[in-house]
Amino acid sequence: MLEEQERDEAPYNGPVDLPDSYEPEDDDQEPHGPSLTDDIMALLEDGRTYAEAEMAYQKSRAGFAANRFKGAIAFGLGAFGVLHLALIAMTVGLVIALVPLVGPWIATAIVTAALIGLGLLFLSLLKTRIDEIRDAFSDSGDE
Repeated sequence: MLEEQERDEAPYNGPVDLPDSYEPEDDDQEPHGPSLTDDIMALLEDGRTYAEAEMAYQKSRAGFAANRFKGAIAFGLGAFGVLHLALIAMTVGLVIALVPLVGPWIATAIVTAALIGLGLLFLSLLKTRIDEIRDAFSDSGDE
């Protein structure tokens, strides 16, 4: 009880968790920590760093896509070549299969006429698609 009374009557020296060498800051000193301009400059620097990293990422991504695209073109051309050869073989096979039935000249004419008809059908479908595209981009306003 006597200790409590002495403690209550003792002058206040500040918080007890501060070190003995602690000196309170003077009010006329500049505040610690970054200023607003420092924050803005750091934000601009971070933005520039982010933009550089994003550009590097997009460049590497584009390089990867270009590399894969070249491979895809090579495989596509290979597939086109093989399919073209298969269609030639089928055409020759049709002619050979029709020779015993109608003779070599008529078999060749039948297969040629069928291929020309199929080609004309594809050209007609192509023209229709091109006309649809042209109509979609025309300024006539016939919608």
